[in-house]
Amino acid sequence: METIDLHLHSHCSDGLKSPEELLRLASEAKLKAVALCDHDTVEGIPEAAAAGRRYGVEVLSGVELSTAHGDYRDLHLLGYGFDPQYPELQKALRNFRDHRRSRGEKMLARINDQLSKEGRPLLDPLRMEGLASGAVGRPHLALLLMEKGHAATMEEAFNRYLIPCNEPKRYLPTVEAIPLLHRAGGVAVLAHPLLLSRDLETLRKLFLELIPFGLDGIEAYASSASNDESDRLVTLASQMGLLVTGGSDFHGLEAGEIRIGAGKGNLRIPYRLLEALKKRLPQH
Repeated sequence: METIDLHLHSHCSDGLKSPEELLRLASEAKLKAVALCDHDTVEGIPEAAAAGRRYGVEVLSGVELSTAHGDYRDLHLLGYGFDPQYPELQKALRNFRDHRRSRGEKMLARINDQLSKEGRPLLDPLRMEGLASGAVGRPHLALLLMEKGHAATMEEAFNRYLIPCNEPKRYLPTVEAIPLLHRAGGVAVLAHPLLLSRDLETLRKLFLELIPFGLDGIEAYASSASNDESDRLVTLASQMGLLVTGGSDFHGLEAGEIRIGAGKGNLRIPYRLLEALKKRLPQH
């Protein structure tokens, strides 16, 4: 069976590897197609597409938007198959990037204040920018804390410094993000729904709220879902007329826990799902 991975992150947002490296790993995993879905940026897509041509791996344009809906303060929306240069989308992403940069700088300053109180060496802003190669995310700060010996693990870095020194994120209303992706020529898919709730009835109600605004599909196959849970989500999507997609959510920060194309080992996402997605694209 030809397989795909439609949820990868590069160092253009909060991943560790370059788009080129991701495509090399995808080729080694014998994937037929991938999508780079960096947080609130499409900067890595040209490099990914060029690498995909060299490695013989199809690359679909992708992005992961930070949105909010009702009580859901961090609902991630995946966009696929859109025009990365669409002006309105570019403007929205520019605003997100500016906020992420400001957020990263504020968190770094707060962390350095805490380190100063503890009599520990401070973090270097230039080193932080080098690790990120784009907008700074909390995982980059965690890596820098580990690199300086202030934390032994990502979990410790978050618990000791990143959570206490957090700066609020900016969210785009989900009901505005979905039409924006449509206007850019793409489809809108709800990322890893089980991270929002593991109760299917709760998820059904959420999907029913978002479908009138154009929600196209759900990421039923994800590293956060067991095989049985993925099957139940596929059934629910079929009942509601939603597309099904899947991806590992690979960041390269997981010390081998999550692998491209395989997630935690149980992912096998068929290429036919991408074929169905393409049929939903306006330009198809």
